[in-house]
Amino acid sequence: MSSRPEPSRRRSFFTRLAQGVARWAGKPVSFVSAVAIVALWAASGPFLGFSEAWQLTINSTTTIITFLMVFIIQNSQNRDIAAMQIKLDELLTRTRGAREELIDMEELDEDKIEEIRQDFERRARKARMDRDPDGAVA
Repeated sequence: MSSRPEPSRRRSFFTRLAQGVARWAGKPVSFVSAVAIVALWAASGPFLGFSEAWQLTINSTTTIITFLMVFIIQNSQNRDIAAMQIKLDELLTRTRGAREELIDMEELDEDKIEEIRQDFERRARKARMDRDPDGAVA
């Protein structure tokens, strides 16, 4: 028996909605649909006299959709990042010789993160030099 939660029963309505909308919005058919709607709107301009109402329709629609999508996409990204962080933390705790102080690294301030990043860059340069002391690029 698995200890994983049943996905459809444990997730809130908003979570299911956000995941569904983000999944749908990322598909090619969504992009093609948006292009088709804009093309239809543009083609209707001459028949509607390029009126203010005609312009307001596309402006308002795109503004509202963009505003809502920001929250939907941010929610999906936050959840994905949190899940990935947990997975990486699990790997750090299970890997012999791993630096466990990196487990909660996302909680550190920018200066400390930059210091650790520079340390890894030094290690990478040293590893490259150890592998190829002449500095030749393969």
